Amino acid sequence: MERARQTQLRPDGLAVPKPSRFDPARADYEPSMAAHAEAVADDAPGYSDPTTGLFVMTAAYLRERGWCCDRGCRHCPYEDSV
Repeated sequence: MERARQTQLRPDGLAVPKPSRFDPARADYEPSMAAHAEAVADDAPGYSDPTTGLFVMTAAYLRERGWCCDRGCRHCPYEDSV
């Protein structure tokens, strides 16, 4: 698998997901962000989405990985590709 080239971090990328990937108007936004904050504090790679139960990687984990896979991760801390 070829790695994508996005390695430029967004200024707020570790704290705030892109609205296009996770809309703050969603009813599950606050519980999901709380789960994200808890996972980051615990140095966990991700958390179980409170609504779907699916595993979601944290922004901190994605940053440590060092590159963007271009698959639309909810907490991707990287700038969009041009």
